[in-house]
Amino acid sequence: MTRAAEIAKMGEVLTNSQIGGRRNIIINGAMQVAQRGTSSTGIGGSAGYFTLDRWQISPNGTDGRLTMTQDSSAPSGFANSTKLACTTADTSIAAGEFLTFTQKIEGQDLQAFAKGTSDAKTFAVSFYVKGNANVTYVAELMDNDNSNRHVSKSFSVTTDWTRVELSFPADTTGAFDDDNADSMVLNIWLHAGTNFTSGSLQTTWGALSQTSRAVGISSFFSSTSNTFFITGVQLEVGKTTPFEHRSFGEELNLARRYYYQPDLALRMISMLLRPDNKRQFQHFFPVQMRADPTATTTYDADGSSATLTSPIVSKDQFRARTDALNATTQDPRLTAFKMDAEL
Repeated sequence: MTRAAEIAKMGEVLTNSQIGGRRNIIINGAMQVAQRGTSSTGIGGSAGYFTLDRWQISPNGTDGRLTMTQDSSAPSGFANSTKLACTTADTSIAAGEFLTFTQKIEGQDLQAFAKGTSDAKTFAVSFYVKGNANVTYVAELMDNDNSNRHVSKSFSVTTDWTRVELSFPADTTGAFDDDNADSMVLNIWLHAGTNFTSGSLQTTWGALSQTSRAVGISSFFSSTSNTFFITGVQLEVGKTTPFEHRSFGEELNLARRYYYQPDLALRMISMLLRPDNKRQFQHFFPVQMRADPTATTTYDADGSSATLTSPIVSKDQFRARTDALNATTQDPRLTAFKMDAEL
């Protein structure tokens, strides 16, 4: 082997041993961050972000319901997972029903895949899963910038933690937009009707075929005994490599770009008393948010809840004031302060 070949091989070994640079496009893949809370029940009527940051539950038309929790069950090297537990079954599956576990990704974070060019790269998706029984689900990538081009791969779940490694082909058609919008979605299909399962699974990139998105999957809502655990989710360019562990602080700040819910006890230092007995509130976010967020803010003064008025909201800060308060009122307490810039 030549010296150049030896150096190239050494670089490959180092990368595969996780000494290489930043690789994982997924945020909160190790399920560490849960700003909204660690458990939410009765999920299934509408889409939303309920517990683990950046992970959306997207249901449609189903009577099935589930509980979503941050769980301590995890494979070696991990401390957390997302657990979904079926609490209401739906065994009469209408054609248009579905349930997905989803992360949406900004286009500017996907440029390394060179999608839509002659140098397009493959997509490597990996994660750890387990459940209460042996079942089959589907992982799908969908390109929202180019008429919902998509590709799907099925995977197996057993009662033990196993790592799933999926290779999705390169796509020379349709470049991702270089912006902060929702360019691509990773969907984990857990339940679907015939509108999404009656075709042939779309295993290469192609135009949207609804019937080919989730062919061959089991139904998570088939029994209230059903559970689904997932962690270590990674999306990277080229081949699958060991999971890229990041510090909790880094993952928290990555998640705060999309949703920010601070400790309310610390926010009183940002309120200033005005001569008219109103309080002026200003708070700078720890990281710049993806877009100007939707703000949910309330405060409590002498037991009466009210909304902060005249808000000025940007990607970097929130400013507002309270109504006039009694002269004897001391430092009203915030009861809600949530900034949402999710995709």
